[in-house]
Amino acid sequence: MKQTLPLLIAALCCLGCSREPKIPPLVVGMELAYPPFEMTDPKGNPTGISVDMARALAESLGRPLRIENIPFDGLIPALKTGRIDLIISSMTATEERKLSIDFSDRYLRTGLALLVRADSDIGGIRGFDQPGRRVAVKLGTTGEIYAKERLHETEVIVLKDESACVLEVLQGKADAFIYDQMSVYRHWSRNRETTRALLEAFQHEDWAIGIRKGNDELREKVNAFLADFRAKGGFEELGNRYLADMKVAFAELGIDFVF
Repeated sequence: MKQTLPLLIAALCCLGCSREPKIPPLVVGMELAYPPFEMTDPKGNPTGISVDMARALAESLGRPLRIENIPFDGLIPALKTGRIDLIISSMTATEERKLSIDFSDRYLRTGLALLVRADSDIGGIRGFDQPGRRVAVKLGTTGEIYAKERLHETEVIVLKDESACVLEVLQGKADAFIYDQMSVYRHWSRNRETTRALLEAFQHEDWAIGIRKGNDELREKVNAFLADFRAKGGFEELGNRYLADMKVAFAELGIDFVF
């Protein structure tokens, strides 16, 4: 018994040492309120284009995925404090944001557009800035930045929810809603009798994945994933699955599609 006890202890120690270290999850932050990119299914589970991208990215890195649902204006603070590893939330890589976080290579190109009432005489952003005009924008978006920097005569209404911005237009409380082309198209398609979509982009933008400053190793891996995912038709497949009607509509209007 005295001889077997040390052997048993050694065996147990070896067994414990042989366990592989637990792989940390890839924690991705997004606001699940922007269909079809970031949303939830009827059971409350994350779904959409960005969710599928995040899953494919985590798989390529050999890490489990955890998605954190965070309000859009809280994503960058969450990244900087280490609560999340990446932002995949339809975020434009602006020069201002680049001061506080890094970005991956572009994965999507879009632009700002206008949603106006059907009976409005507004024909575009040119000539829009006039006394008495009101424009709705979502908090923390490039639409808000554009309006505050470029529209000096127009009253800017900043709201937290995209749906609230659309409602301002529908109720005549705002003359227009500034948002990206895809969202403007989507809201027009739901309100064809009461709104018009002015889809010609007046500011082009690139969406990219947000990465904490200095994490060059992860940034290189993310860029390698994006290049491989595009080469294998991943973005084409996502566009066909989630944005098929939009692809057709943009082609008919002569507007470049986003992917």
